[in-house]
Amino acid sequence: MVYASSSNYSLPQEEEDIPLLTNSTPLSSKLKTLANIFIAIVGAGVLGLPYSFKRTGWVMGLFMLFTVAFLTYHCMMLLVHTRRKLESPFMGFSKIKSFGDLGFTISGPIGRLAVDSMIVLSQSAFCVSYLIFISTTMAFLTTNKNETASYFLGLSPKVLFLWGCLPFQLGLNSIPTLTHLAPLSIFADGVDIAAKGVVMVEDVFVFFKDKPDLEAFRGFSVFLYGIGVAVYAFEGIGMVLPLESETKDKEKFGSVLGIGMGVISVLFGAFGALGYFAYGEDTKDIITTNLGPGVISAFVQLGLCINLFFTFPLMMNPVYEVVERRFCGSRYCLWLRWLLVLLVSLVALLVPNFADFLSLVGSSVCVILGFVLPAMFHCIVFKDELGWRCIVPDVTIMVFGIVIAVTGTWSSLVEIISPKA
Repeated sequence: MVYASSSNYSLPQEEEDIPLLTNSTPLSSKLKTLANIFIAIVGAGVLGLPYSFKRTGWVMGLFMLFTVAFLTYHCMMLLVHTRRKLESPFMGFSKIKSFGDLGFTISGPIGRLAVDSMIVLSQSAFCVSYLIFISTTMAFLTTNKNETASYFLGLSPKVLFLWGCLPFQLGLNSIPTLTHLAPLSIFADGVDIAAKGVVMVEDVFVFFKDKPDLEAFRGFSVFLYGIGVAVYAFEGIGMVLPLESETKDKEKFGSVLGIGMGVISVLFGAFGALGYFAYGEDTKDIITTNLGPGVISAFVQLGLCINLFFTFPLMMNPVYEVVERRFCGSRYCLWLRWLLVLLVSLVALLVPNFADFLSLVGSSVCVILGFVLPAMFHCIVFKDELGWRCIVPDVTIMVFGIVIAVTGTWSSLVEIISPKA
């Protein structure tokens, strides 16, 4: 066996020594699980889909979006099946709670370190982008001025809103489990759907009014760009094992995840296509910019801010799992969570232009986490049982992910290094 044996690399057992803590954790119903899946995947990346459709053409954009959605769902289920196989009586491994635990079980400490590092980097980067979007948007909505201008005690409105989020985020991030976050997830989902629904309705009216020229296919030169944007839009790979762990009916988790991914894919496709249909060649990189000033634009941007505000603690959950396991014996640690929230806030404060860095993280780390590692782990565990039926599709996904990661990372680095006009 390539992966670690259960006798040599058993997972930490501290939780088994605390039955009260373990047994008291409530499990999520199908509705709560669906809500957490939705909010774990839907983030700020969807706002760039209309611009991606402009760059690639709407037919090519839809094709790439649904292809990436299917591959993402497939790779998420590869992780679930791999964990179930390792936890089966035949394999005899201890409980595997996270992506990092899975990497440790299969590849030992190196596997865990690789997974943990990428999860912490990617999830933290998403949360930094959330804070930047929230603070910048709220500063614009409340001042209608340059959000970087000095306002109070020498601080800009953007900085004031960022620090204003901190005490509320400290409270939200003190909530220990995903199940307890589910009511907030459902509320945030409702606000997000309403905001995106308003954008799509506005897009329909604008389309019938202006009917801009549209392109269905712009050639293969922009294929990698469209794939990169689509991969970033589906950003929840680090959440799938924690979500499945807290699901009450685990046998139904695959179908619930499939329903969630299907609904999200249709929503993303409609959002991207309608945005491009409405504005054509004038579609901007963040679609809300096309709405201009007014009540509708303010409502949409405020709704997106609310959604990302309540998404923040959910997206930080995998980070807490990693650092609490490494520094607190997998026990809940309030002060460590607060410290991490503070650090993420400081990064958001110190990185005024985060788009290039986020693109770099998405193109490299997210592709490896989302495609390469799930396929690799599944191949290692199942190759003896399934043979070529396992090796061929898993290796194909790994090669696809590596190609996208290399080309996307190179493209992002060129964009960062090249002088801006």
